[in-house]
Amino acid sequence: MSYEKVSQAPRIIVGTKQTVKALKTEQVKEIVVAEDADPSVTAQVMNLAAEYEIPLTKVPSMKKLGKACGIEVGAATVAILLL
Repeated sequence: MSYEKVSQAPRIIVGTKQTVKALKTEQVKEIVVAEDADPSVTAQVMNLAAEYEIPLTKVPSMKKLGKACGIEVGAATVAILLL
């Protein structure tokens, strides 16, 4: 499951602003987006992922995605970075 992929990834970026920045500098291998996040928050990330042809996976819960990242709050988007 994608939560495990996030928790095992060697390098991740958590949060929409940082994910957008990483996408624009072409450092991203894959994007994970929480389905329960506000669409206005995730729309730019999803559009950029499509534009740059980066694989995008959706997961049901922001809270579980945040936990997979090792943080105590929910995460709307996570970027798994290239090595």
